[in-house]
Amino acid sequence: MLVLDAGGFVAVERGDRDVIALIKRERQADRAPLTNGGIVAQVWRGGHGRQAGLARLLAGTDIAAIDDRLGRRAGMLLAITRTADAIDASIVAVARDGDDILTSDPDDLRTLAEAANVHIELIQV
Repeated sequence: MLVLDAGGFVAVERGDRDVIALIKRERQADRAPLTNGGIVAQVWRGGHGRQAGLARLLAGTDIAAIDDRLGRRAGMLLAITRTADAIDASIVAVARDGDDILTSDPDDLRTLAEAANVHIELIQV
């Protein structure tokens, strides 16, 4: 599965053809990309202008709620790694073994993924 960090959405806004192609391949395989509500908060500014593409992408993306379960899991990752970015931790917390995460911040996510003992591919955008 393809998991989108904020960097993936920003790349779509910039018109990054490689990222758009990855997302298109995911959809052609009948899989919706995955993100969570915290990432949406980081990137959403109303959907006008440059965000029209973002609005279309969000419409076809599975968005996990940051509920009690996800929040606790992300909090445990922060405690283990002694880091502070709850949104980074929450995106790693929704990822599963074998997933790919599109991100502009692979170093921080790598530390969190190691703590979560999840084997993911971090694709820098």
